[in-house]
Amino acid sequence: MNPGPGGPGGPGEPADGFRAEVRDWLAAHVPARPLPSVDTAEGFAAHREWEHELAAARLSVVSWPAAYGGRDAPLLHWLIFEEEYYAAAAPVRVGQNGLFLLAPTLFAHGTAEQLDRVLPPMATADEVWAQAWSEPDAGSDLASIRATATAADGGWLLSGTKTWSSRAAFADKAFGLFRSEPGAQRHSGLTYLMFDLRAPGVTVRPIRQLGGRTGFAEIFLDQVSVPAADVIGEPGDGWRVAMSTASHERGMSLRSPGRFSAAAARLVELWRQAGDPANTALRDRVVDAWIGAQAYRLHTHATAARVAAGGSLGAESSLGKVFWSELDVTLHETALDLLGPRAELASPEPDRDPGLAGNLEPDGDAGLAGRWLDGYLFSLAGPIYAGTNEIQRTVIAERLLGLPR
Repeated sequence: MNPGPGGPGGPGEPADGFRAEVRDWLAAHVPARPLPSVDTAEGFAAHREWEHELAAARLSVVSWPAAYGGRDAPLLHWLIFEEEYYAAAAPVRVGQNGLFLLAPTLFAHGTAEQLDRVLPPMATADEVWAQAWSEPDAGSDLASIRATATAADGGWLLSGTKTWSSRAAFADKAFGLFRSEPGAQRHSGLTYLMFDLRAPGVTVRPIRQLGGRTGFAEIFLDQVSVPAADVIGEPGDGWRVAMSTASHERGMSLRSPGRFSAAAARLVELWRQAGDPANTALRDRVVDAWIGAQAYRLHTHATAARVAAGGSLGAESSLGKVFWSELDVTLHETALDLLGPRAELASPEPDRDPGLAGNLEPDGDAGLAGRWLDGYLFSLAGPIYAGTNEIQRTVIAERLLGLPR
């Protein structure tokens, strides 16, 4: 998770004071109007500038060590920050791949030199990272990757293709998994590497989506030279390192409970504004969605306490991933049913960030409905990214419940 090595917190930690500080700062600094979409060049630059503001206030990575731009805050403070951040409808985090996926991997497996070199510019968004995992024939079945890392003098040569790489269209660097021992078994002979997206031999081809934006890209690698210092963990041990990243992606860091608590609160408000008191079935769905958001919040707080006490995220993160991804769909489906025919009205702000849909104040019927509709369309990707829910259920069955393959 984003946190890194922060402690668990406790009665002596001024949590209430921190919450008030974050709430007041966000009230004074969150843009009055949504920034342009992070999936456009203009929006990407605007979100990078927003991250500079967060970093200047030492709020971008509160639970990281101060040496890397954080506050040495406990994990509880990170969860509080996330709750207030989403409640304020603040901009989507342009550096989320680095902050929430790569950083915790480095804290667990990186060297001191890597931490000193990579984390400070990540915290300020001077360097934004793309996730380069999926390939044309390797999505949720990550062990099927074919991109290669060949040992060379002082480092590695990377070749192959990565696709659906989030943030890659405008990012600075990327991290990914490569096959470094041809002929090894599927989960063996893999090496986890970082590389520069502007290095010789790298071609980034944005994937233009139906809406015209480029939130993903293909990455073509042709004998790209990477120094040995950019290997995370040991060569050949990439699968174990990658599972550490996947646990954070599926667990509490990529989709913190603040995201869903804020959406659930707005769903309740929508019911108060537009709900039919006679429709008890829809009322119960609103309540169930709110309860689900609170359940995920409590579960995450318990997980954070366990991690802060020295525990680790493992296969149980698959439980969280299935839960939050289906909760996200449920929240937005319920909102659309509440809106009725208005649910199909388009948002008047096509450049807004879909990841924060449902977390913005209404601006007429089209604004209210369009944001929930955008959020619903975005939520449909949840059961797919971070490993499809079908794969996660297999992990749960085999690794947690001990059922036969």
